[in-house]
Amino acid sequence: MVVKLGLGVVVGSFLLIGLGMFLSRPDRSIPPYSVGSQEGTLVAIHVPAWTSDPAIESLIYRFRKVGRETGDFGPMKIRPTTPGDPAGPYRRISIYVFTHDAWAEPETLHRYVAAAASRSEADRLAREAFEKAVRGFYRLDESGEEGRIGPLGEKETAATAAFVRLLFKSAAPGRSD
Repeated sequence: MVVKLGLGVVVGSFLLIGLGMFLSRPDRSIPPYSVGSQEGTLVAIHVPAWTSDPAIESLIYRFRKVGRETGDFGPMKIRPTTPGDPAGPYRRISIYVFTHDAWAEPETLHRYVAAAASRSEADRLAREAFEKAVRGFYRLDESGEEGRIGPLGEKETAATAAFVRLLFKSAAPGRSD
């Protein structure tokens, strides 16, 4: 009797652990990522260096899905970008995806925000360097939404088609063109 009870507890424990691991497994349809920093409506995200463009594309499409369906990026570990806004806590959001973690650091994002407001040559170069390091981009605001692969500022041409691609650009969800 004691042996049967002991075996039942051991087998039940393994089944419970296995079921718990299955139910809490991470989402494998998007690459692993971490939010490096946020400043205002800007969010810098880091993905591993080996992340492929199709994997980054799936992450950008996930952001689009969340933006269209719930508009709540909280479960994706992003703090509200427009707290207190009657239209919602994520009314405006711009997400930059990097494969090098230094570009997602708070100091780097702050320097980019400051450089965008400045007219100096050094700040222009810093802004361009930040935009060239981007591997993926998602933006949602009142004017619409946009998703792209590759550095910002690069035009999509035959020469850049391998690494720069506009995935979508449309009016904001719930608005007509």
